[in-house]
Amino acid sequence: MSILRRNSLDIQSNRATSLSPSLLLPLPHRSGSRRWRLVFGLVLSSGIGLLAYRRHSLSKGGAAGAIVTGTTIFGMGGWSWGLALIYFFTSSTLLSHFREKEKAATAADKFSKGSRRDLAQVAANGGLASLFAAFSGVITAKPLQETLQAGFVGALATATADTWATEVGVLSPHRPRLLTTLQPVAPGTSGGITPLGSTASALGALTLGLIFRASKGFHKPLTTLPLLALLSGMAGSLFDSLLGATLQAMYFCPTCQCETERRTHTCGTTTQPLRGLSWCNNDVVNFFATFAGSFMAIVLYWLLACFSLLKKKRVSDSR
Repeated sequence: MSILRRNSLDIQSNRATSLSPSLLLPLPHRSGSRRWRLVFGLVLSSGIGLLAYRRHSLSKGGAAGAIVTGTTIFGMGGWSWGLALIYFFTSSTLLSHFREKEKAATAADKFSKGSRRDLAQVAANGGLASLFAAFSGVITAKPLQETLQAGFVGALATATADTWATEVGVLSPHRPRLLTTLQPVAPGTSGGITPLGSTASALGALTLGLIFRASKGFHKPLTTLPLLALLSGMAGSLFDSLLGATLQAMYFCPTCQCETERRTHTCGTTTQPLRGLSWCNNDVVNFFATFAGSFMAIVLYWLLACFSLLKKKRVSDSR
């Protein structure tokens, strides 16, 4: 009876393995102690957070949020997850300081916050990615781990795409057009899109996927990963623009006769509600955008995995 039972369990185990969609994304790199990864993540993110604070890229709260995010992603996700986060943060910071004075003169009065990111901004862009990393570190089921990894890529690709689109798009020589109506709007208006900003958005998402793939090694199962990041990142970024054009709270300054995200305009005037929901600020929009991007990545991952399994089954049946 023990032999029969053992054989039955082996058959069930093989059956579960064959049904696992482990075809596109390898599991997070587990070599080395998680404790040491947590320590390394804490030290590295603390150093980066302190440097960013001194360079006025992060507020005190933003630096604290970056430390928590970096430690969680490095320690629970793995080295490749942490490197992807570093790429997002470094590229976004460099772009935020690129032609900073020109961007400030063009659209500083539009944005609710300046280039110095606070805790809410860090949480909106990296909170969901940190959550995926945290669950990935404690869940042992292989399909769930791969699903969480796909969600992580989608969330971070969206954050990268949206940030690149904002920082580069505001420098466009052409006036942006509102996503919902295609009417021309002022540079920096939420929901406005430009060819330059859209191109930057696509490059941000794609390069994030390439960096993540390179950190995993150029294995054949990873060939679709950059495409997954590109599609999910672009989808999340467009969703961000859609929310910005519809639900995001926007205000009107009667003194300057312009639209802004600020309740109190840079001129000191208390603004009047123009459109959107009062609680739906830019941070809320960014969070929902990363959620949409991660959801798109998970759906695409499972569709590609199922397609690959069906293809293998057909090849097997034809033999």
